[in-house]
Amino acid sequence: MIVFPNAKINLGLQITERLPNGYHSINTCLYPIPITDALEVIPSKRTIFESSGIEIPGNSKDNLVLKAYKLLKRDYPLPELTIHLLKNIPMGAGLGGGSSDGAFMLSLLNEAFQLFLDDSILEYYAEQLGSDCPFFIQNTPAIGTGTGTELSPIKLSLSGYYLQLIKPEIHVSTQSAYAGVVPKKAPLNIEELLLSKDFDLWKESLVNDFEDSVFNQHPSLKSLKESLYLSGALYAAMSGSGSTIFGVFEKKPEPIDSSAFSFQEIIPL
Repeated sequence: MIVFPNAKINLGLQITERLPNGYHSINTCLYPIPITDALEVIPSKRTIFESSGIEIPGNSKDNLVLKAYKLLKRDYPLPELTIHLLKNIPMGAGLGGGSSDGAFMLSLLNEAFQLFLDDSILEYYAEQLGSDCPFFIQNTPAIGTGTGTELSPIKLSLSGYYLQLIKPEIHVSTQSAYAGVVPKKAPLNIEELLLSKDFDLWKESLVNDFEDSVFNQHPSLKSLKESLYLSGALYAAMSGSGSTIFGVFEKKPEPIDSSAFSFQEIIPL
């Protein structure tokens, strides 16, 4: 069985509180986008995890796909599997690729082996994998609060627009992104702001709080965001804690020519 885990972007991201456990409360909109990995499982004599495409650093035992399998196998009689992940979504990019892979693995196992788990149970397991993972269970636009796992649907569609995503050859660690953030106690009404579809208002108020911190460390990211506006973007921002910068366009934009980018995509929404 094969599935295609997709990426997401954040439309606005406000840090509202630092929690006693060291995590942070956020206020954001997560929006799924059609850039995908490919994930396949085949019953086998022993469990093997393989990957191709973009090289995945670190120990494969730490991959969220394998963790998702072991998490369900702990509670349900799953067979041994050969698992293959074709990696296309860039890592450390703020696009949620790893989280999507883990969540899609849970859904794939649920369907393939008829576990009959509803979305709320899958989201419970997904939360154990990571903060972004529960979003990819229903995989529809949602407002995320708390640590990002408290989700409420939003009837937002950017269908008919174009999305340009650019990831420079820059790695931004989540720790360094949070280091310069000062929580804002009064959260925005992100849902109301988004549903206005007033892109001038989005540009003014729909801010990713990580940008001040990350742009100070990497001024080229700020310049890239400004260049997307100069190219005609209706709205531009950094996704998650970076380092992907995206722009929403009414008409298909031209790619930006640069050897400094590790990833650039222009896609219809």
